[in-house]
Amino acid sequence: MSGFSSEERAAPFTLEYRVFLKNEKGQYISPFHDIPIYAAKDVFHMVVEVPRWSNAKMEIATKDPLNPIKQDVKKGKLRYVANLFPYKGYIWNYGAIPQTWEDPGHSDKHTGCCGDNDPIDVCEIGSKVCARGEIIRVKVLGILAMIDEGETDWKVIAINVDDPDAANYNDISDVERLKPGYLEATVDWFRRYKVPDGKPENEFAFDAEFKDKDFAIEIIKSTHDYWKALVTKKTDGKGISCMNTTVSESPFKCDPDAAKAIVDALPPPCESACTVPMDVDKWFHQQKN
Repeated sequence: MSGFSSEERAAPFTLEYRVFLKNEKGQYISPFHDIPIYAAKDVFHMVVEVPRWSNAKMEIATKDPLNPIKQDVKKGKLRYVANLFPYKGYIWNYGAIPQTWEDPGHSDKHTGCCGDNDPIDVCEIGSKVCARGEIIRVKVLGILAMIDEGETDWKVIAINVDDPDAANYNDISDVERLKPGYLEATVDWFRRYKVPDGKPENEFAFDAEFKDKDFAIEIIKSTHDYWKALVTKKTDGKGISCMNTTVSESPFKCDPDAAKAIVDALPPPCESACTVPMDVDKWFHQQKN
């Protein structure tokens, strides 16, 4: 067990919905800043934002105090990804590695593009469908360099260390061998997922070639360094909330009571009855008409 837990506020699929993270003492924390990047040697923590097969575009709210998970909004409307044939929603458990940041002020030497201003993304390929807000431990296998509207948007490929087959996966070549077609589907999904919204296809560095585990870990380490500069105010976050409860060298550190006061000011925790999912096909049709 990770020792972390989550708490929902307001109803899912509403503008007010939030998922806050707690530590083992039940104190509110930031999933962006307070969860350690490493779970063990060569094992990383992952914050699950979007469970596999779901459609709601959930993400860590980097500009909100304590950075809860919330549904992305565009032009006042909640965002969903369309079911893009032959896929149903997201085809992996999707999330981020904490204590990382793709610096928009840094031009990546591999892609020639600046970072996308978010924690680094993770596609977890194990068999379990994880829960939104779950903290899992992952083994990194490789990485894909997507270029999203001119920004570098790395996609780490990883597997939950608790997956029954985790021991068989140690590098990106194992994914190619044991899950034939999965990496090609990953590129296809990322290339086309914005097309139903009227946007062009995404592009990739390295001709959409996946880089191996060692390359991926070096990229993750570099984004951890950018995060350190951000949370210690050596870099201007330009609106990013660096409020945290654990980073001793950070000028943004606060005590648990201050964190609790922020959450207490929001709508009450959600009852289980309010978790009925929306029919995404109906929703998408409504947006187009």
